[in-house]
Amino acid sequence: MDDVARIIDLASLPPYTRAKIIDIVAGPGLRVRLMQMGLLPGTEIEVVENRGGTVIIKLRGTTIGISRGIAKKIVVSIM
Repeated sequence: MDDVARIIDLASLPPYTRAKIIDIVAGPGLRVRLMQMGLLPGTEIEVVENRGGTVIIKLRGTTIGISRGIAKKIVVSIM
């Protein structure tokens, strides 16, 4: 990959892709809830599975599932 990072929403990533969270584009309630789950800007994640209505990711040794609609609100940079 070149020097320019690819910016994309989390829902668009295929399995086994590593990325870093850039921003959460959501209302204050959802934003706080995701941050409480550990989805903070700067956090590195890996997509485990992305099919159907759920995106399963791994971060800091924990695996979590989030809905595709919420995953579209999480902006990431592909590593």
